[in-house]
Amino acid sequence: YTDVLSDMRFSGAYAKKTTKVSNSNAVSVITGSNAVNGVQTLKIKQLAKAGYLTGAQVKYKDEKKTDAITADTKLADLGAATSTAGEEGKFKFNIKVGDNEKLLELGAAAKISDVVSALKAEGVNANFDEKNGRFFVSSTSTGEAYDFDITAVDGDDKSLSTLKSLGLYVDPNNKKNDKDGQYDDSLATKIDGVNAKIILNGAAFESDDNTFEINGLTYNVMQVTGNEEVTISTENDTSGIYDMIKNFFTKYNELINEMDKLYNADSASKYEPLTDEEKDAMSEKEIETWENKIKDSLLRRDSTLGSVSSALKQIMMEGVEVGGKKMYLSDFGIETLSYFTAAENEKNAYHIDGDPDDANTKSNGDKLKTAIANDPDTVTEFFSALSKNLYDSLTKQMSSTDYSSAFTVYNDKEMKKELSDYDSKISDAQDKLNDYLDKWYAKFSKMETAMAKMQSKTDALTNMLG
Repeated sequence: YTDVLSDMRFSGAYAKKTTKVSNSNAVSVITGSNAVNGVQTLKIKQLAKAGYLTGAQVKYKDEKKTDAITADTKLADLGAATSTAGEEGKFKFNIKVGDNEKLLELGAAAKISDVVSALKAEGVNANFDEKNGRFFVSSTSTGEAYDFDITAVDGDDKSLSTLKSLGLYVDPNNKKNDKDGQYDDSLATKIDGVNAKIILNGAAFESDDNTFEINGLTYNVMQVTGNEEVTISTENDTSGIYDMIKNFFTKYNELINEMDKLYNADSASKYEPLTDEEKDAMSEKEIETWENKIKDSLLRRDSTLGSVSSALKQIMMEGVEVGGKKMYLSDFGIETLSYFTAAENEKNAYHIDGDPDDANTKSNGDKLKTAIANDPDTVTEFFSALSKNLYDSLTKQMSSTDYSSAFTVYNDKEMKKELSDYDSKISDAQDKLNDYLDKWYAKFSKMETAMAKMQSKTDALTNMLG
């Protein structure tokens, strides 16, 4: 009711698609139910990247100092210069993240850890690697919108000095620091964050990450293909629809077989609950067999179980109308076995012709797969209507009443009241029994006292008479 049956009422559950790609190393595709069947071409021009700055190695201003540079090292010791002219003691530089630019100002006693904290506060990942003596700064996500730049304040030589002393200065004309194969170990290297770019069916698309959601398909691009075209083929997933329907019948058969087994169980009228004395005389295996015999027969000929079971069977046999024509499960090669072929308590289970997992019908022609391939709309309309009929029938039978709770077929409210009444009767009877016992215990106690007195007098008289 809450699993496969609930889903199969809706036609959307049958709108299964599958997509194949000619180069799975370059792109993976997730197919939505609203994807359009057809063949498309894809070129991956650029992958999205996050901005990444690798700082130059940080060194002391005093070359004679040999202490390790750590997060607690002061910026002044690195040669960073503070501003003057009324703003004494400020280390300054700019950081721009996306379209937002901010002036960072750190006090004269600022340390490397303060730089890391200030950068993080502006929306970038930042760390100082003490082992390598470098800052590492990166975007929090891929794409141009999350890219960043760290620059000196225009015309401020002290700001420029601070950036260089921290190894954060990037030559704006050569961000990768590899001009003519020559590297400057005093400069940082910056890789810009960029968007992913693809050409799908001749149209250009951009994304700040490597995922594109276009017309029911989700593309996850993983490799640049340049001018090489990747072929994307989308079609109905006949196997997916078939597996869903097959799974439904697996669940239905399990349920209906169990119902029939319980309803048709052998009578256990000769088996009464065992007393403690009887259990003591039996082995554990004998006790288990005896009690299982009783448990297995609890729903024998149960009217509620029979009513639910009959309702399900009736709906499965009735069929539904599709396009003005009454259709049945047999039209799709789905039927029960003959009375003499089916196993006991499995005579109402359905079998799919051509099902390779069903020894009874695997050699038959597969009508269901053929119908799904040739006319998926009819299959969808039939099984969604059939599932809705089953669902509505169960909903009606599980509706709340004065005797039963919602989503329950048994009169649980009435049972609870009856159980409470039985508990009360047992309690009252126990109280009466205790009162009865107390009364007789009291009488026997008085009698024993009287007999003891009489015995005492008899003993005294006997002693007197010698």
